[in-house]
Amino acid sequence: MLTLVPKLNFTSLNVGYVKSHHGKAKFLLLVASILAFQFIASGNSTNLKQHFPTSYLCHGTLHPGCSALLLSHLDKKKYVLSHQDSQFQRYLARVTDTEATDTGNPDINYGIVVDCGSSGSRVFVYCWPSHNGNPHELLDIKQMRDVNRNPVVKKIKPGISELASTPEKASDYLYPLLDFAAQHVPTAKHKETPLYILCTAGMRILPENQQERILEDLRTDIPAHFDFLFSDSHAEVISGKQEGVYAWIGINFVLGRFDHVDNEDSPVVEVHVPGSENQKALVRKRTTGIIDMGGVSTQLAYEVPQTEEVAKNLLAEFNLGCDAHQTDHVYRVYVATFLGFGGNAARQRYEELIFAKTESENRQLGKQTGMSANMPYLDPCMPVDLQDVIQVSGQTLHIRGTGNFSLCREVIEPLMNKSNETQTSLNGVYQPPIAYENSEFYGFSEFYYCTEDVLRMAGEYNAAKFAKAALDYCATKWATLKGRFDQGLYASHADLHRLKYQCFKSAWMYTVFHNGFSFPTSYRSLKTALQIYDKEVQWTLGAILYRTRFLPLRDIQQENFRGNHSHWRSFAFVYNHYLFFVCFLVVVLSILLYLLRLRRIHHRMQRNTSSSALWMEEGIPAQNLPGTL
Repeated sequence: MLTLVPKLNFTSLNVGYVKSHHGKAKFLLLVASILAFQFIASGNSTNLKQHFPTSYLCHGTLHPGCSALLLSHLDKKKYVLSHQDSQFQRYLARVTDTEATDTGNPDINYGIVVDCGSSGSRVFVYCWPSHNGNPHELLDIKQMRDVNRNPVVKKIKPGISELASTPEKASDYLYPLLDFAAQHVPTAKHKETPLYILCTAGMRILPENQQERILEDLRTDIPAHFDFLFSDSHAEVISGKQEGVYAWIGINFVLGRFDHVDNEDSPVVEVHVPGSENQKALVRKRTTGIIDMGGVSTQLAYEVPQTEEVAKNLLAEFNLGCDAHQTDHVYRVYVATFLGFGGNAARQRYEELIFAKTESENRQLGKQTGMSANMPYLDPCMPVDLQDVIQVSGQTLHIRGTGNFSLCREVIEPLMNKSNETQTSLNGVYQPPIAYENSEFYGFSEFYYCTEDVLRMAGEYNAAKFAKAALDYCATKWATLKGRFDQGLYASHADLHRLKYQCFKSAWMYTVFHNGFSFPTSYRSLKTALQIYDKEVQWTLGAILYRTRFLPLRDIQQENFRGNHSHWRSFAFVYNHYLFFVCFLVVVLSILLYLLRLRRIHHRMQRNTSSSALWMEEGIPAQNLPGTL
């Protein structure tokens, strides 16, 4: 007897598996099972045997142990899902795309991006097949994988900004990364493989003259050692705004938000793109916004409508399409970077705040709070009974945690630096209105660590549940928390530093999201993630996608030219050979005629000279003779 399951919405799969808790094998087993269950739930259970081998079924139902074989069989049979599941099919291709890159395929193109960050530099090698010829679609760029199916990426330390005093060593510093990339990209493809060296936060803080000296060394020396497609503009220091835009592009590309296809399950928006005011509104997939809270800064980026006026320093307007005249991929993105609002920087600002407050109270009231371990400052943002010391300007303050999540949020509220003006966020920066009922956001870095490392609730964010879990954690004694850590009850990458500051960072993330960015506590469309479809998405993916966006147009134009003139190509080949032969004969004949002309002139001059000499010997005056030609 078949047991029907509720119809599953494949588009929700990105929520449950936005992070990787399970091995790839388990994930593939689940995918195969879902496919079969979806098939059953759709009312086609009686036809299972027509599509799946009998060995995969037990009394007409899918045998759990045969799920992997089923997935393989679906691939071999080129099984086509229904229209409503076509989006999942594309996503599934991205999830399971872990095969080694076929470097022997001449139709595969490559691109290299070097991320020169503050703590180190990483090289990413990307690849993509030839464009399909549709100007409305983007390149299918993905990260290259080596023979062991591992992503082609390498990191070195320290950051390139450490070479500020020795800029002549910049190219030597990057040589191991570029050599690594050169070994993976086929040699025959080097000259057509673009190389981009993009520097971020570490280089931004250097004086402009030091930045230029480092970049000049790269622009001069790299072309001498590598044959990559590399020009002066390919090495630069990008702004925080550019980095935010690239991150937004990369996330939405992986999520398939740039695939403008009809799909009933995909949320859509009406967009009036610049230059098309008199045209009908473009209906396309709704893009997702991103919130990335790092250690030092926090970035917010999301698409805004054409009607919303935003200052140029907070707005990025660009066309991702290969044809500037096509407006399908024109986007207006609000991007704001907030320095000092990252998790670690915020903790430092908080410590400076409580130190100044305690010092002032001690001086005015004659207290000794925080001067010794016996009279510590009671910190509501630390777990109960955790004792610690903080150093500010060489002075020490002793603290003991009280674990009061609500009070902690109140204490850190002034650090938001919000103004009294409407439509402003952190530091009083303007923030365009967000249509909360038709929007989606992803939270990365600290948003993921805060929700997952200890609380184990990453994925769909629920403000009430998160606040309850954070409150319980903060109110738990430090000895109990450490005991759980020793038993391995937290995420594998969680450490004592995470346990120590989890209470503060949970309060900081919650306050930034709801008070700083003004998201209502009822908002249900935030997903906290480290990976999307089992892949860590870097801003470098968005960078290579944006910077190579015009390459498909070149291929399309070349293909159209070849197609439009295919009827005379063979004739032109023969005609050109005859034309060359005729031209060659004309040149040879011209040379021969010129030589004959010179010879005739030479003989005439000799006769004239002989006649003059004869008349002079006989004493006859020389007559007027014709001169030389």
